[in-house]
Amino acid sequence: MQGTKNKMVIFLAVTIGTVIGLFKGETAKQKWVFKLLGKYDNRRLTAERKSLAQKGGVLLDDIEMAAFHSN
Repeated sequence: MQGTKNKMVIFLAVTIGTVIGLFKGETAKQKWVFKLLGKYDNRRLTAERKSLAQKGGVLLDDIEMAAFHSN
């Protein structure tokens, strides 16, 4: 389910970005897609951290996550 949702978000971002690229240019398309996918990633990370905190887990910052975890 999660993999399908990720693929759908990326597909929609690229599809809508292509339409934006036709009218406003390639630079506007790249900025829009980057902004949309960045918001999606931030929301996903926030949700993961919130669920971890509710389960009683230890919250790690980005550096600790990169150093000790593979995801």
